[in-house]
Amino acid sequence: MNGRYEIRITRQSQKDIEKLTPRLRQRLQTILTEVIAENPYEGKKLLGDLTGNYSYRLTYQDRIVYSTDEEERIIYIKRARTHYGE
Repeated sequence: MNGRYEIRITRQSQKDIEKLTPRLRQRLQTILTEVIAENPYEGKKLLGDLTGNYSYRLTYQDRIVYSTDEEERIIYIKRARTHYGE
């Protein structure tokens, strides 16, 4: 079964997005629609406390952290900002 996934933004990631510059918001939008919604497994599989989630680079420092619901074809964006000493 191919096709796009629906993207859903969590409250925490919405707060992260509001702190991004307009340029980074645009980059995030592009990544979500052109990369992650098309193939959520492009991201890096996370381990440890974040097992079951994926990470995709937004900038050198910032990452998009998300999980997928394969049955419903939904991607939940959990974080959209740095995870380095925030």
